[in-house]
Amino acid sequence: MKCIYCGCLESKVIDSRATDEGRTIRRRRECIQCGKRFTTYETIETTPVLVIKNSGNRQAFDPNKLKNGIIKACEKRPVSMSKIDKLVDDIKKQIYNSLEQEVSSKKLGEMVMTGLKEIDEVAYVRYASVYRQFTDISSFMQELETMMKENKTKTPDQKPE
Repeated sequence: MKCIYCGCLESKVIDSRATDEGRTIRRRRECIQCGKRFTTYETIETTPVLVIKNSGNRQAFDPNKLKNGIIKACEKRPVSMSKIDKLVDDIKKQIYNSLEQEVSSKKLGEMVMTGLKEIDEVAYVRYASVYRQFTDISSFMQELETMMKENKTKTPDQKPE
């Protein structure tokens, strides 16, 4: 690390500690040449992921926007914030672990619906009604019938929470 005072390329680490919930490491360094101290931060470099909208437009993936949509679907339901946070974290991990730089909004929506189906069926139906743009009661009923068939084929220990 180059010293900000004298430009020397050699320094020694005096102290290291994690900050930002363990996502960043703060290091106090001392220059070998001039003896002055300075601070550096080490963070994980992430490549930005773009969401491809239905219109073809692209925008940066925003986990907060994802979380707000899930919160809206879970409104007035017995779903804890920890479950919502876990779902958002799981989706973020899937997206970043795929190593793709772009993800379609359709795929993102399907990930949310899969997670919500396991957490709360009412929240799932709420999200699906907006995501799939149900235009009438028959399309809404088709989704409900599909869910009911899936529940009948599950054994008692496989039912959602």
